[in-house]
Amino acid sequence: MIYFDNSATTKIAPEALNTMTQVMQTYYANPSSLHKLGNESAKLLNSARKQVADLLGADSSEIFFTSGGTESNNWAIKGTAMEKEKYHGKHIIVSSVEHPSVKNTMAYLEKNGFEVTYLPADKEGKVHVEDVAAAIKDETILVSVMAVNNEIGAIQPIAEIGDLLEKYPTIHFHVDGVQSVGTFKKPLIHDRVDLMSFSAHKFNGPRGIGILYKKQNRNIEHLLEGGGQEMGQRSTTENLPGIVATAKALRIALTEAPEVKANEEAIQKKLRAFFAEHEDVIRVYSPEDAAPHVLTVALKGVRGEVMVHALEEEDVIVSTTSACSSRAVNNTSSTLGAMKVDPVWAKQAIRLSFGKDNTLAEVDQFIEIYSKLMKKFERIQ
Repeated sequence: MIYFDNSATTKIAPEALNTMTQVMQTYYANPSSLHKLGNESAKLLNSARKQVADLLGADSSEIFFTSGGTESNNWAIKGTAMEKEKYHGKHIIVSSVEHPSVKNTMAYLEKNGFEVTYLPADKEGKVHVEDVAAAIKDETILVSVMAVNNEIGAIQPIAEIGDLLEKYPTIHFHVDGVQSVGTFKKPLIHDRVDLMSFSAHKFNGPRGIGILYKKQNRNIEHLLEGGGQEMGQRSTTENLPGIVATAKALRIALTEAPEVKANEEAIQKKLRAFFAEHEDVIRVYSPEDAAPHVLTVALKGVRGEVMVHALEEEDVIVSTTSACSSRAVNNTSSTLGAMKVDPVWAKQAIRLSFGKDNTLAEVDQFIEIYSKLMKKFERIQ
């Protein structure tokens, strides 16, 4: 089987799985308990937090563990809105090519009296810092722009936006970094980033664990009431096995990043060369300088879900666009829509996404299978 759906989820690293199992068996006590076993679990939790902080270039007090990228995004955005609306304003700036966990959160806030400005995207799915500057008002409290687009891999100008926001210290800057681990030399990208979301299952860690980086001097309202875990900011008993496994997976991912990135670039190059040979019927929507692990293409006349299932019958696993919304009734790519791609072509798009285990030999197999399917669909049409 060829698995080209790593942007949806990655296979857990064996080392992370082994760590998770060992912690489940040995450190089963609640980290909040006062007895000896609880103290041992608390020490392990603190150790994992420090490891993640060191890997991200942060302080331990700035790392909070959540249930995933969706919760991290919701908390960063809603928490900022709740904290700042009384004193600073109710205006938020967000890109038009965000993940549903961000866009739907913005829609929720709009229903509750907030004003949201959606930044336009160009034909490559990128926003421009000039548009951010033009959108800022006295009432602006938050700018939220993802680092790497989950549908086409477009890399957003986070550093440039960070430079701009140096002049606006009261505005929180949130970055959805879920697809970005291994893409940048510095995981937090820019010192002006105040809040950044990560999800373990995107970098060969376990599902159900996320990370929210929150800069020390940035306040956000907490969303969960309870026992006061996570330094009083996120109440609920910590998933200790998942957290420790996440720290392990993140260390492996960042250590192996140069090698993995080079392999993904080679995969991209070979696939782009093949697709270019058929540019009369194939369109590539990922920009040339996109993150190397994502490549979105469309074959003329073949709906995305039809191609997904046709490839699945050949033991090739891909997706349409965002796996989080692909089962929705209207599953047209929101990113391609923002790029003003013809809706017919947008519905024909599929996303290939690569990971550490993919090989050039698999690319050769994919090209052979895809070529066969192209001929099949040509006959049907």
